[in-house]
Amino acid sequence: MSTVPIKLSMKPIKLAALYPRDARRLMQEEDYRQYPGAGVLFCRTEEGTLERASAAWLIGSRQLVVLNAHNFVDRNLHSTRPVRDCFFQIRDEAVDFDPTSLCLGMDRANQSLHITDDWALLRLKHPVSEKIAPQPIPAAAGVATGASDLPVTMVSPAGHANYRQMTSIESCTVRQIDAPSEDGIRRARHDCNDGYGGSGSGLFSQDGRLIAMHSASLDMNARRPFNIESHYGSALLFEGKLLDTIKANILGSYCVDHS
Repeated sequence: MSTVPIKLSMKPIKLAALYPRDARRLMQEEDYRQYPGAGVLFCRTEEGTLERASAAWLIGSRQLVVLNAHNFVDRNLHSTRPVRDCFFQIRDEAVDFDPTSLCLGMDRANQSLHITDDWALLRLKHPVSEKIAPQPIPAAAGVATGASDLPVTMVSPAGHANYRQMTSIESCTVRQIDAPSEDGIRRARHDCNDGYGGSGSGLFSQDGRLIAMHSASLDMNARRPFNIESHYGSALLFEGKLLDTIKANILGSYCVDHS
């Protein structure tokens, strides 16, 4: 890591939520043992300050990180920041990315970024230490399409801008699973509280499987009841092209996007 002094940007905390019910709490040591791949994407701004950009996950190996594509491109697929301005932190370790390893989920022929292709993979310049175990390969098998009442736990290692703690964990519910996209990935509509910075949060099933990654929410901080059409959180399930690419990376067949 660079030894150049940097300033940590602390955004004002607005104590709010998406829904009237807010059961979020600070992650504890036992939570990190249960969700070992939970990490944070840190990025430098143009002013040189350091920000907690989003949640990120060490998955399947000690060198592979999965997170949202919108950390690096906007909804019109224009690049927003270079990989070299960011690094991955997990527990007390901070590791730079290999800047040539960025693998983006969307097809560059698309005109915009969609929920189900809002994923990216990055490889670290070197593996994290052996004391850190990666999150097991996700598994969304058995999650049915359609109306749902699936209990989940949202794990947010980067916290939320509208929550007073640096991390967050909450029990909540997936209410609907949409039909799959062309890449075989489905969107989950959920009622988990979120805030800016909560992108990439993991949704875990009751048996501890990582099944989805949060991407966006409608009407941030609205504190209104969940509505399946107008007020909900969106996550993409770990399946289809995303899951296939994770497995290929673990085996050494890297997806590299130089565009």
